[in-house]
Amino acid sequence: ASIASMDMRLLLQDDVFVDFFNTFLNLPVFGQTPIYISGMGRWYLWPELPSHLDPSPAGLLAWLEKHRLPHFCKSSLCLQLVLCQKLLGFIRSGEAAELLNWQSADQWLLERCISGSHGMRHFRAFVQGTAGEELIDFWLITERLLDLDESDGSQRNLFLSLVHRLRTTHLREGSSVITLCTTIVGSLPKAKHIQSISTRREILSKMQEQALFMIQSYWLPKFFMHCKMGMEEEESCQSLLQEYQERLSQASWQELRGLSEPFPTMHIKRSQGVSGPYCSPKAKAEIWALVNEGRDSQEVKMATFLVKPERQPGPAGSTEELCLDKDVLGSIPRQSEHPANTAFGGKRGVTFPEKPQSSAEQDLENLRKEKIFSDLLSSACLAQLPSLKKPVKTLDFLPWALSAEACAGQPFRGFLQCQNRSMETHLLDLWHDLEEFLPVVLDSSRENSFFLRHLIGEKICKTYLEEDSIEKLPLETRTLVSLWNHLICGEFSPWIFKVQKEICKLLCCLYEEFLADDDRTFLQFMAPGSDVPMPKVPGRAAGRWEHFHLSQRMNQSLKLSQALHGTRSLEGISSKHWQLLAARDLQKGGSIQAEMKLLL
Repeated sequence: ASIASMDMRLLLQDDVFVDFFNTFLNLPVFGQTPIYISGMGRWYLWPELPSHLDPSPAGLLAWLEKHRLPHFCKSSLCLQLVLCQKLLGFIRSGEAAELLNWQSADQWLLERCISGSHGMRHFRAFVQGTAGEELIDFWLITERLLDLDESDGSQRNLFLSLVHRLRTTHLREGSSVITLCTTIVGSLPKAKHIQSISTRREILSKMQEQALFMIQSYWLPKFFMHCKMGMEEEESCQSLLQEYQERLSQASWQELRGLSEPFPTMHIKRSQGVSGPYCSPKAKAEIWALVNEGRDSQEVKMATFLVKPERQPGPAGSTEELCLDKDVLGSIPRQSEHPANTAFGGKRGVTFPEKPQSSAEQDLENLRKEKIFSDLLSSACLAQLPSLKKPVKTLDFLPWALSAEACAGQPFRGFLQCQNRSMETHLLDLWHDLEEFLPVVLDSSRENSFFLRHLIGEKICKTYLEEDSIEKLPLETRTLVSLWNHLICGEFSPWIFKVQKEICKLLCCLYEEFLADDDRTFLQFMAPGSDVPMPKVPGRAAGRWEHFHLSQRMNQSLKLSQALHGTRSLEGISSKHWQLLAARDLQKGGSIQAEMKLLL
């Protein structure tokens, strides 16, 4: 709520906020996906506006404040930002210096390690499988729950769902949270019927404070030691360690906060003669065509369906200052993955059940294969990328967009509600619940996996698949009954893919309307008084390099967001984490650009 009420210019002066916000802005559910480089004060728009327009930063900021920031504040990325800010506040405090005997150099290095969406992903990967993971998950759920108004009918279902989730996982006997907060839990209301009890909020708030203090005072120092040891073994981190040693040797070295260089004048990079009217769906289709054609031009390895978080298809960004020289482009990494479920990955990979034998199940197997992503082989260079020949339809990239929507505060769902599309909203909720169920049921190593898969499976059955509910859904009854038979037991079902595909067909036209509405709104702020669609302007069209770069930028944003949201398993600690730390500069594109540097 405090973030939502702040002025956008003031928010953009915080490099940590900018990092999380850039990650959010580049999720591929949106039409316009800009990126802000705070060190230059420069905005890069995509799609670009026709070159005859002279957009003002004031119009862009007003649009962001009204049509992006509210969704960001509902997203899991915003919760991660709040937690990151609380950890940074502790790191910078005199309390931490006294309690942990940290010098200013130690505080500086730990800030570098944990700042931004990459830093938080690294920290969460470090505590994965420990009590620290459960404490962080409890803190995030409680933060979202305490921000809700249970008396508001539009928020009550989410409130009850979060309370039920807490009871099933973190508030059960033997959990790390209960063990830590034994004295507080003694007064926790026992009744399962949820009432408006201020005491319950106070107790949860106290438990959350205690969990946060344990994260700060115990897990942060362990993470700091882990980072120092890991950086010592990574060649790319040596310059960071050298600066750290220099700061240690000068005890009087102090950061002069607030006395740094003045913020650069904010401006928008002018387009270079973009041709055609402004149309984000067309721009998305062109990017998707490149990814899709590239996949089809190479051999697809289908022997096993091994889902790994390190590999995934493609979205990305702008050129010029934002990327490496084109000559050093290595390749597009290859991956085999469910398109919507870039959400899948597990740290050890997840193998699907044995191949079905019946003709009906064989059809599902073929459907599942249709939904697998793969990029070009690593040996394919830019010059070998195929031309964009086949037309791409919105349905082709809709699963990709819907996967991003769950991490983006559900803007498409908000659009459907404004259009009074209750059935379509219900179908979208089903799509998202199935998406949330998949990584839980397919990765048994997850914290509370057993409880969560039964909790989510039963929720889906009760909400969508009861006898009276099935009759109302515009989906095949046989498919829904088969889905119910598996989910009621908390089991994986290949019918999930069938249902998601049917839902995408039903939502496709409405998603196109959502993008068109997003375009109209954007143009009203950026080009007030202009006609829509914009008149054609002669100029250059985006090249294949830019399409590739943009696709990868959006995809890196999606991978990061899913890992933090929980619909994608966190990667184990590897040399990649240290390389990203060395490459990450919050004033030069931050987490997304660090990923791009490594990729390219």
